[in-house]
Amino acid sequence: MAYYTDLFTVDTYNSFLASARTITGFSEAQRKLVRRIGIGDKLIGYVKGLSRWCAILEVVEGPFEDATPIFQPTSDPYTIRFRVRPTVCLPLEHAIPIKEPEIFSQLSFTQGREDGHWVGPLRRSLQVIDEADGRLLESALLNQLTSPRIYPLDEGEVRANTPQRINRSEGTVTVTVPADEADDATPTGKAGRDSIRIQADLARLGEAMGFRVWLPRNDRGAVLQHWQAKQDSLLETLPLNYDNVTLTTIEQIDVIWLKGRSIQRAFEVEHSTAVYSGLLRMADLLALQPNMDIALHIVAPAVRRDKVFSEIKRPVFSLLERQPLAQRCSFIAYEDLNELMSNPHLPHISDSVLEEYEEFAEE
Repeated sequence: MAYYTDLFTVDTYNSFLASARTITGFSEAQRKLVRRIGIGDKLIGYVKGLSRWCAILEVVEGPFEDATPIFQPTSDPYTIRFRVRPTVCLPLEHAIPIKEPEIFSQLSFTQGREDGHWVGPLRRSLQVIDEADGRLLESALLNQLTSPRIYPLDEGEVRANTPQRINRSEGTVTVTVPADEADDATPTGKAGRDSIRIQADLARLGEAMGFRVWLPRNDRGAVLQHWQAKQDSLLETLPLNYDNVTLTTIEQIDVIWLKGRSIQRAFEVEHSTAVYSGLLRMADLLALQPNMDIALHIVAPAVRRDKVFSEIKRPVFSLLERQPLAQRCSFIAYEDLNELMSNPHLPHISDSVLEEYEEFAEE
């Protein structure tokens, strides 16, 4: 028996509570991960956005595929499913906040991490939870079931993490409308230095993995103070055949990795509070070239994760021609990039390793 994460949004968890609570599902992107789950394993439920532990689900059957809507009325992306026995399913006001001291101080991936970077197994569903951590969480959730304590909900936080649905001809799209927040769009001081360092790390990482790298001309001087590019690693011009508007948009992206004449990955380092600029540039690129098939990433401090996920599901990003930006563009935390950069085997690792660190906004 092993423990794994099962991540919910406010919306999907409320839908799960309203269901028979015997089926939990995962998206196509997690097909590889479901293979590790066995009968008797336990899924620890966690509500993203609200950052609360909520459930224990014991696997009794699966995986199997079923597109019958469970979490959404007309379509449901969580088609790879398990039948489960719900040992604990707490209402949101009883779900345990991640920073509850007796838990936060003892979990291996949270203790001593007040900076907000405790993502570890909470990066996505079906991540392994250490056995000691799993037993601690299981005990706490069982105690909360028998002797419930109320943790008042912030209604504004609940609303901000509850997406609205828009019906389109190709299906239902979920969107959010975040509250306004002051923007410090121009990085200065430490924020500015950090963003340049991250650009340099991304350039160094791409070079180590055999890619050629593009940097915006205005950033090169500062980035090259932190990255000593090898000969021919840094491109002087982009070898792409697009119209001028598209090329101008691409040239402004913070870091691009290329193989030959093909873009493989594009990164925006998002240092501003409101996290608009990088998302807008990615959306501009997809609006100009909706069939462009490249991996897109927003790289930002871990504490900005929820803000990025909230913004990426705004209507302007969710109603792009081919598919919502949230399905095309992932989030990578500064802290996770730092961890990856410490790997001594980078020249022998495929860029697919980024899949272990990237996160996508939940539907």
